[in-house]
Amino acid sequence: MNNKLLALLLCFAFSVSAKPIYQYVKSDGSIAFTDRKPVKHSYSIYRTGCYACQLRSSLNWHKIPIYPDKYHLEIAKASKQHNVDPALVRAMIHAESAFKANARSKKGAIGLMQLMPATAKYMGVKRPNLPAQNIFGGVKYLSYLLDKFNGNVRLATAAYNAGPSTIKKYKGIPPFAETKAYVERVGILHNRYRVALNKKKRKISPS
Repeated sequence: MNNKLLALLLCFAFSVSAKPIYQYVKSDGSIAFTDRKPVKHSYSIYRTGCYACQLRSSLNWHKIPIYPDKYHLEIAKASKQHNVDPALVRAMIHAESAFKANARSKKGAIGLMQLMPATAKYMGVKRPNLPAQNIFGGVKYLSYLLDKFNGNVRLATAAYNAGPSTIKKYKGIPPFAETKAYVERVGILHNRYRVALNKKKRKISPS
């Protein structure tokens, strides 16, 4: 992966307990992230909440319906291309948008994997409202996070929600209620989708 792409991927910062994440370019040309509005630099604001990330949700994530068949081809293609567990992709989509392709957060995050327009552009996604492109961009970024955190799914999940710089700052999952709840939800859903997809695989496998 080239340096330019790494820099663009690092721009994919996400929410921390409804606080916006600001990105700006320092005087030495490096990219910086902060939850405090920069005073001396021009900046961009990234996502401050996803469509389905309500902190005080009363849903029982162990029992709510799951969707092991939705967007099968799109998820299978993106997962294979970027070497990511399709069960994890489904869990992320479920936690992000509840599989609603037209989902929009109050701050403008778009689609199944809740891409902000600027970050979608960095992922090479021209039309983030289209499910296939939205999934491609989200899975591409998730693949990067898994690589960055040595395959640690919990840290990669937390970084998808709070931004990789936040994980680095706290040397692990940050003490933010939204991020903790998000990681827990994705973990529950990941296990459920893994079981469901394995059952499907056994059904179609020749005896």
